[in-house]
Amino acid sequence: MLTYGFRLPPGPRAVAYAVMAEQLGYESVWCPEIPAFGHDIWVTLARIAEQTSRIGIGAAVLIPSYRHPMAQASAIATLEAIAPGRLRAGFGTGFTGRGGMGKPPLTLDYMRRYITQVRGLLVGDVVDIDGGLAQITASDGWLPDRPIKVPLLLASQGPKGRQLAHEVADGLISLGAPATGFDTCLVSANGTVLNDGEDVTSPRASAAVAPLIALAYHFKYAHDPESVRSLPNGEAWLASVNKIPEHLRHLSVHRGHTIDISNGHDQLVDVSAAKQMTFTGTRDELRGRLDAFEKAGATGVIFGTSGVDVEREMRAYAEVAGL
Repeated sequence: MLTYGFRLPPGPRAVAYAVMAEQLGYESVWCPEIPAFGHDIWVTLARIAEQTSRIGIGAAVLIPSYRHPMAQASAIATLEAIAPGRLRAGFGTGFTGRGGMGKPPLTLDYMRRYITQVRGLLVGDVVDIDGGLAQITASDGWLPDRPIKVPLLLASQGPKGRQLAHEVADGLISLGAPATGFDTCLVSANGTVLNDGEDVTSPRASAAVAPLIALAYHFKYAHDPESVRSLPNGEAWLASVNKIPEHLRHLSVHRGHTIDISNGHDQLVDVSAAKQMTFTGTRDELRGRLDAFEKAGATGVIFGTSGVDVEREMRAYAEVAGL
């Protein structure tokens, strides 16, 4: 049976939303690491932990290049001390987190080394980090006793990344179709729940999904700017971006990523394919898609939406999931 979580951008209302998610019956809440345009993830998760009592707490995804493995392990250990048994930590190569700084995603070799180092620190091992030996040496009572067994997950949609998840992680966060063979396979599903008779191009639905549809434009731009032209209205979107000085374009593109369309370009995205590109549909349509996820190997779903009306979507997805 699927479990259901909700993704909350770490911002001013994240704690209130988490309290609401717990009241609605969600199994977990998850926050991404978005330091360029949101609150610090570990500060936010600590505040959520202290204001809730049952709900699981997830970091997804953490971008390894932001933090030294020791700092990351310390943050994980601290949350485990605040909310024992409630934390899971997911890692990713950093599409927006890296692209928003003009950097490529991290390699899978980097991810393998980093996750292995963090896990080693959490279990109490002496770990080689950049040629120096490191270990969590906290005095009694300062951090949980080692080993600290917080599940470490890997976010991936490609076959090589999923193989790495099998090798070094405790499960997969699927950014695309679910995968079989994992004890934990959580599908990230972002979109909006349509009202009866509502079309994806309605003002409400369009506002909700435009920041999510824009992901496709951001992704193509990060890999090959010219490829954006193949997307609906991509020519106009790319022309808008190209008005920005070249060395600053990546900053402009990723502004407001998944939260809003404040970058000045994403108002040009075409939302007509929202049902195909996001987890958007009527309640009955989305229930059918949840059944398909489970049959394909998913063990849980992390619902998400843009920053337009989080409370409305949280309630609507709770209805879809039967919470």
